[in-house]
Amino acid sequence: MLVLETVAKIRREHLAGGKGMKTIAREMGLSRNTVRKVIRSGRASFAYERTEQPHPKLGDHLDRLRAMLEENAARSRRERLTLTRIHDLLTREGYGGSYDAVRRFAGRWQAERRGVDSASEAFVPLSFAPGDAYQFDWSHEQVEIAGAPQTVKVAHLRLSHSRRFYIRAYPRETQEMLFDAHARAFAAFGGVTRRGIYDNMKTAVDAIFMGKTRRFNRRFEEMCSHYLIEPVACTPASGWEKGQVENQVGYARDNIFRPRLRFASLQELNGWLEAECERRARTDRHPEQRDRTVWEVYEAERAALAPHPGPFDGFHAMEVVASATCLISFDRNRYSVMARAARRAVQVGAYADRIVVRCDGEVVAEHARCFGRDHTVYDPWHYLPVLARKPGALRNGAPFQDWSLPPSLTRLRRRLGSGDEADRRFVRVLASVLTDGLEAVDAAVFEALQGGTASDDVILNILARRREPPGPPGITTSNALALAHPPIADCARYDLLRGDHAAA
Repeated sequence: MLVLETVAKIRREHLAGGKGMKTIAREMGLSRNTVRKVIRSGRASFAYERTEQPHPKLGDHLDRLRAMLEENAARSRRERLTLTRIHDLLTREGYGGSYDAVRRFAGRWQAERRGVDSASEAFVPLSFAPGDAYQFDWSHEQVEIAGAPQTVKVAHLRLSHSRRFYIRAYPRETQEMLFDAHARAFAAFGGVTRRGIYDNMKTAVDAIFMGKTRRFNRRFEEMCSHYLIEPVACTPASGWEKGQVENQVGYARDNIFRPRLRFASLQELNGWLEAECERRARTDRHPEQRDRTVWEVYEAERAALAPHPGPFDGFHAMEVVASATCLISFDRNRYSVMARAARRAVQVGAYADRIVVRCDGEVVAEHARCFGRDHTVYDPWHYLPVLARKPGALRNGAPFQDWSLPPSLTRLRRRLGSGDEADRRFVRVLASVLTDGLEAVDAAVFEALQGGTASDDVILNILARRREPPGPPGITTSNALALAHPPIADCARYDLLRGDHAAA
């Protein structure tokens, strides 16, 4: 193959220098046929083009390789073999060549199978009117929380017109996290668009039918109805239909999550992410309106957003049965409930950051959500009715270890001392919380301790006195009915009567 420098020199010597082909061939050490080819063709460069690819090693195995590739293409995505595995199977059948030869042939075979028409791989650029749509997606990112590496699930929500985005990290990629991300994003945007574009995630779509027809999850549809959103699901494996948020995932991974973020808690991480989203919106240029920032375009779009109706009550509901020890199991952890719910069916409402448990429509427990595994979360007050009947459980009961009591009750327990009798007396005071409330009991304990008494009887007496209804109000007499000579209380007058009687 003639290199570009040789072709250029031949052309200069002949066309600019006026030298003949024989002279050029002799001076440059080339054949006259080569010089003649360059001069007569008029071309400025030559490139070697292979018309047929030889397969010295694959030659006897080409038919078998084609058959394996055809079979592999017909398999489902989950069962499809890798080219490394195909090369291994071909080697077992006698192929002695390299993996690269198999890879190159498979690439050409795939291109021929798709056809020479590249229109099927071309896309139409999309444009969205203000307030028309947003796009949603998840990504998995590596962060460091409290010194430990952790993979967080990041929700991405992006306004399609202004390109303002909102991202938030969660421990799970579940439905309640999806609801929470939407509520926080719409609150940050100050409004809602008319449509939402999603992929076919299981937390939103129950079934996929022909075309764009979907059967959405009931709770997901409730959320869309609350915000007056029309949900739109993409064609499977067609990420370009929500290309903005797909690109945002890569942008956030390269520009926000690298180098690895380090925070003391997930709450601190999300606070920083929220501020970072706004900072970048104020500084980044809009990709289409280069003379304006994303924030400026967003400010113009806000008028087209529908009013924010308030957060959706986004919880994931399930029903469980509370155990005899007043515990329920949820998400591989256990939580306590009030004693009256023991051995009964309860409804668990799981939010992104807490769980609420109801029994017959009444809340019987509310806890901050735990995302570990095999943890037990107690609320000692849930066990107070049981403790009132079994005061001996105060010493070794698991819910009462490290019980954080009000200061007055803590002092009372210390003053009462230790032992079975002291525990019974202290539990008598605690049991009064069921009827009088914690504030009233704490105040009665404080009053008793201020008087120098640490007695359960005295405390219960104080509570009883405070429960007594107030006395009737006094009667106010008008001036017109006032006595001119009011009676005088003088007990000595009775002594005069005694003297008269004695004389008789």
